[in-house]
Amino acid sequence: MTVAAVSPPAVASPAVGKRARRARRTELILLLLGMLVVAGYLAAVEANLLDQVTPDFWVPAGILAVVYLAMHMVVRLRAAYADPVILPAVATLNGLGVTFLRRLDLGKAKAGDRADYPILSGEGGKQLLWTAIAVGLAAALLWFLRDHRTISRYAWTLGFVGIILMMLPAVLPARFSEVNEAKLWIKFGSFSIQPGEFAKLMLASFFAYYLVRKREVLALASRRVLGIDFPRGRDLGPVLVVWLLSLLVLIFEKDLGTALLYFGMFIVMVYIATERVSWLIIGLVLFFGGAVLAYVLGGAIGGPFANFYDRANIWLDPFSGDRAYNEGYQLVQSLLGLGTGGLFGTGPGAGSPSQVPEVRNDFIFAGMGEEIGLFGLTALLVLYLLIVVRGIRAALGVRDSFGKLLAGGLAFTLGLQVFVIVGGVSRLIPLTGQTTPFLSAGGSSLMANWLLIAILLRISDNARAPLGAPGGMIRPPVAAAPPARPPVGTAAVPAGSVRPAPPNRPAAAAPAGPSVPPAPDVPAGPTQPVGPQPLNPTAEQPTVRTPGNDVAAADVSDDDDHDSGPDDSALDDEALGGEAPPTEKIDVNAPAPKENS
Repeated sequence: MTVAAVSPPAVASPAVGKRARRARRTELILLLLGMLVVAGYLAAVEANLLDQVTPDFWVPAGILAVVYLAMHMVVRLRAAYADPVILPAVATLNGLGVTFLRRLDLGKAKAGDRADYPILSGEGGKQLLWTAIAVGLAAALLWFLRDHRTISRYAWTLGFVGIILMMLPAVLPARFSEVNEAKLWIKFGSFSIQPGEFAKLMLASFFAYYLVRKREVLALASRRVLGIDFPRGRDLGPVLVVWLLSLLVLIFEKDLGTALLYFGMFIVMVYIATERVSWLIIGLVLFFGGAVLAYVLGGAIGGPFANFYDRANIWLDPFSGDRAYNEGYQLVQSLLGLGTGGLFGTGPGAGSPSQVPEVRNDFIFAGMGEEIGLFGLTALLVLYLLIVVRGIRAALGVRDSFGKLLAGGLAFTLGLQVFVIVGGVSRLIPLTGQTTPFLSAGGSSLMANWLLIAILLRISDNARAPLGAPGGMIRPPVAAAPPARPPVGTAAVPAGSVRPAPPNRPAAAAPAGPSVPPAPDVPAGPTQPVGPQPLNPTAEQPTVRTPGNDVAAADVSDDDDHDSGPDDSALDDEALGGEAPPTEKIDVNAPAPKENS
């Protein structure tokens, strides 16, 4: 009988557990510091608006602290090795957004009613409730999603639903989808949702799944120009399809930012998959070429291109004629608010952000900039940069290709969305209909971005967890290989026993090891015995996964038990890991050695 040599199960050392506890302790300290910043902002707002600080000024910050501490406990239990900076940075941004919206509510209230203004009233109260719901969804996703590669099973479904959500506002009548001349919403009475926020998560998952399989084809080079390898013409099909979809969004949904978000996300994920700079060049040429074409057609024929043409003209010269008091009023007030804030701002609660239209949504960055100044806005941008950088670090550290592409794509998408909205309010690019992540009022954007953070935390945990860590992706090696069938006509011998010798032969204590060929003038010693062979020598023998095999032991999807379609059930070989290393076979059924006559 043949038994495979089994390596002992990988057990996390005390140093590994200490590392996880240190990460979570750092996260907790940063969370508490972030909530202190939020409470200080609330106190400064009341001091400027009420000329006093009420005893319950800290209540919104306390509620937020409870919500975030609950999320911290979920991370501690389900993702102990996750990056300790992501959650505190997001919590601080979200908390500042809630407090600024409450500041707007206090500014609109009558002076005598401000001190008794309810905590859960107005935009600030609604945003506080949306925050609790969004954090709850993120915690649930992190709790049940133990392996990010499970998402790849539903890649085609997610891609199909994502395209529907992306294009649905464009085909609905304007009264059900249009807000501020951009068709990005679905409205039912007082309820509205922005489906594009969820579509970006679904499309990022599908893009990652697709590029894992097609990256070798997309990486093929046709010709080299100025030291850059360009792809073959036949491989441009996927990029052209996504480019056409982005142009449809630009034309029919009347929003440059959303089109740039989808197309930029795909191009960057192609670059991550292929490491070809030529794809970035092709993407930039296609997008800017399409934008210029839409602008020219808008000036020539109007129609569906007219809205983009008007927005581009406002961006080029918002102060022209009466434009500053009409269609350019929003952008002009945004620029004046940023200029009024200067370097240090007027102070929380001491500015006039309500003069900027839609300051609670698209222009919240400009409204906050008036009161916290350039230095305060720089601090906010640094927090966003920390989230993006930590997401990219998770992409670099995770061991499978799907996780690398998904984490890299989501982190870049978050950074690109911030660039689009900040560039619009500062007149770097034309105005867009995007919301500032974690700051702007609204539930759909907040929920989608918190789900994005949950996925980044899961991938970060899998990337930072050492091999064999409890709760991680790596399974311990199997206990033993199944016993092989003995040859016909022989009895099975228990493992560890010695086969009795034939008659007239002494029993051997143990099977002889390999012999060394003797020298020519030395008599030959005992020869190596040959044990019984299995019935099918060519049959595949069981293998053992070892901690050294990075991802081969990490397959937790059990794809053989699921039938979800031709492509949804597994990743490529690299995404699921390579083959396990060969194992040592020990033959315990070898007969006793023969004596030389």
